[in-house]
This record gives sequence, structure tokens and C-alpha cells, in this order.
Amino acid sequence: MSPPMAKLLVLLLSIHAVSLRTTAGGNPIPPTRLLQSTKPSPFVGEKEKLSHLRLFWHDIVSGPRPTAVSVAGGAATNSSSTLFGAVFVIDDPLTVGPEMSSGIVGRAQGLYASAALETVGILMAMNFVFVEGKYNGSTVAVMGRNQVFATVREMPIVGGSGLFRLARGYVQARTHYFDAKSGDAVVEYNCYVIHY
Repeated sequence: MSPPMAKLLVLLLSIHAVSLRTTAGGNPIPPTRLLQSTKPSPFVGEKEKLSHLRLFWHDIVSGPRPTAVSVAGGAATNSSSTLFGAVFVIDDPLTVGPEMSSGIVGRAQGLYASAALETVGILMAMNFVFVEGKYNGSTVAVMGRNQVFATVREMPIVGGSGLFRLARGYVQARTHYFDAKSGDAVVEYNCYVIHY
């Protein structure tokens, strides 16, 4: 590094260090205060709960208003029988029962991708966004491997928001209905959520 560049780097690092220790009003902040919380945790003293949510996930890829759309095609770009590389973005309805008429309680928003070369294994990355009842406005984040031809598939719950803030747990998915011709599916999700 040339001497002028080294001097410039030292100057920039010095300015950055000073800016970290100064408030908007120009008063210095003690370095240790930057690492401390000013409020107690809202969860101190609260006990964790386990909630069991049973939902039906409607993945509609056919018809005039699909809720899952292909954004990258594995089948068109390779000869994989597993559709390796195919990616779908979803905004799937979540209902109380297996029929759409049973009432929408939320949406599964995110994506799934065929991520296995030799078998059908799908990476699921989605938020269950609740729009009704007690959990309205809250979310549960699911991310994991879905081996779609297994009877029961288990995926982790990796977080949440609202009433499910700091959530963890797992979901079990079971195919309730699959139409091989259209690609439409209804999957029962049993969610076991540990939260405050």
C-alpha cells in the first residue's frame, strides 16, 4: 500500500472511531454503553408457551390466479428428473380446514426451490403471516428441507414476530391432496411453536 493510501486509511478509521463514540448532539458516549441495553428485556419473568397450530396450505400453480409462480426453471435448463434448480415464489392461502371455504387465517409467503440433484428435496423458506384472530399481524418463519414424497416431513421454525417473537419449534407437513396433472396441492401443517 502506498504511503498516501495508508495515511488516508488511518484518517478514515480515526473519524469512524470518533463518530461511534459521539451522540447526535456531539456529547461523547462511554464505549461500554454502546454494548449495554438501556431497558430490561420484555420477556424477563415470562414463561414460554407451546402453541399447536393446525393449518392447511393451498399451493395453487394452475388456473387464472396461481398463488405459486415459477421464477427460475430447472426443467427447462437441465434434464434432471427432480427439477433441480426450479424456484417458485409463493403467497399461498392458509385455512382452518382442507377446503378453501373453511376460512383463510393467513398466508404462506416466501419461496421454495428444488435443491436436490438425486431425489426430490425442496428447500422451503416461508413466513406464515396470520391475518385473523388472536395471532393477527404475527408471523412464524419456517425454513428447511421438505422431502415431498415422504408421508410426514419435519421442518424447523426459525423465528417469528408479534406474538411469536423469538419463536422456535418445528412443523410437520402431510400431503392432504395433490393433483399430478395441475400441480395443485393441499398440505396439512401441524406447527409446534415455543414462544413467550
